[in-house]
Amino acid sequence: MGLFLLEHALPLRRPRAALFSRIVVNAGMSATAFAAAALLVRPAAIETLAFTQNTPFGLMQIAGLTGTAEIVASFILMDLTFYYWHRANHRLRFLWRIHNVHHIDPDLDVTTGFRFHFVEVALSAGFRMAQLLLIGPSLVAFAVYEVAFQTFTLFHHSNVRLPITLERALNRVLVTPRMHGIHHSRYRDETNSNFGVVFPWWDRLHRTLRLDVPQDAIVVGVPAYSAPEDNRLGHCFALPLLPQRDYWQSVGGSYIERSAGAQGATKNQLLA
Repeated sequence: MGLFLLEHALPLRRPRAALFSRIVVNAGMSATAFAAAALLVRPAAIETLAFTQNTPFGLMQIAGLTGTAEIVASFILMDLTFYYWHRANHRLRFLWRIHNVHHIDPDLDVTTGFRFHFVEVALSAGFRMAQLLLIGPSLVAFAVYEVAFQTFTLFHHSNVRLPITLERALNRVLVTPRMHGIHHSRYRDETNSNFGVVFPWWDRLHRTLRLDVPQDAIVVGVPAYSAPEDNRLGHCFALPLLPQRDYWQSVGGSYIERSAGAQGATKNQLLA
């Protein structure tokens, strides 16, 4: 609630759609996403953790790490693997047609952080099991990362305008609203960047980091799904099952590309 109030008091980007209609859609999507998480993801995580705690399974057990060292190592590895999962949701066509529902929101704010198709959440249960089997974190490490994951998902989806000097400092170690705003741009090469959840290091390491687009040059959404009727609740639920459009082609039939003048001089300069 604090982020919701703050982003309306100090908005980073101007809204394009009516807030009430977006809240209705995002609340409906979020409710089913929460249900899928409660029915599938949480039980899968609990059962997998119970298995890894009682068997010498997972990198943490193999490495023999305990205490603070185990929590830190598990946290880093969980964030890295979520980077790969997020990237897979963009690269694999089957996953993208579902994840696309998250991206066609015409504005980006804290409510978008909850807006995921329930099928995407259900599929993430399989990823979660594989992640926990691989890493084998302790219950404490898992809980710490879960709190951070949810907190920073809301933070970097928010439309809060932080002082640029503060955001540049934060972005050295954390994913920030300006960084994730570029990820929700309607330009394909910008959407396929900035996949990090908590740390921006994985984008730097894999050369998927983009910090060269000013926020006033960003149009949020996916070109082919930018009509108001595309963001009605029923359509969002049905979208993965419908024939898919050419995502990066505008409603008028043309492909959009950003002019060079709308970008900064370098890809590692965070702009206002």
